[in-house]
Amino acid sequence: MITYLKGELAGVYDGRVVLDVNGVGFQINISSRDAADMPPAGSEVKIHTYMSVSEDAIRLYGFLSEDDMQVYKTLLTVSGIGPKAALGILGALSANEIRFAVFSDDFKAIAKAPGVGPKTAKKLILELKDKLSLEDAIGQMTEESPAQGASVSAAEEELQEAVQALIALGYSSSESLRAVRRVKITDEMQTQDVLKQALKVIGM
Repeated sequence: MITYLKGELAGVYDGRVVLDVNGVGFQINISSRDAADMPPAGSEVKIHTYMSVSEDAIRLYGFLSEDDMQVYKTLLTVSGIGPKAALGILGALSANEIRFAVFSDDFKAIAKAPGVGPKTAKKLILELKDKLSLEDAIGQMTEESPAQGASVSAAEEELQEAVQALIALGYSSSESLRAVRRVKITDEMQTQDVLKQALKVIGM
């Protein structure tokens, strides 16, 4: 199993890239989001990969983010969602946006992905609710923008407590996560400070 490939980006094409790894060119299928984020040709890049083996072909699907790859593999556990459809979903939504949609039953957001209708989106949400976690979503938020000067673990704990408090107040998981994500965290802030700012965001 190929976990990731690291090499020189030979080119970006429609829905795929070619990566030169020690003189061997690997063709890797990628999402439209990752295609837009690829560095210029000739740059060194690391791509996390998933290998799909079928009767007629062996294909590599790649992701710039390991989190995207993990959520991609989770999407494949949903009956009726194949490698191409799962890649299309991750082209329309980031891994965390998929989590938000699942937590808040927002099937319309998922249905915006190519080839995914409302019926499939609702089925996907139903099957993923026990496979995706609120903690993972908060952890990704913390990695993206940890409090300046604070440890990641401390910032994550404050974010998680603030989100849980909002949920206890009756807000949905998705609404709580979005509100907390918009708060500008500093190392002086305590959980109650984050909560107050998040409530102001919700009230806007």
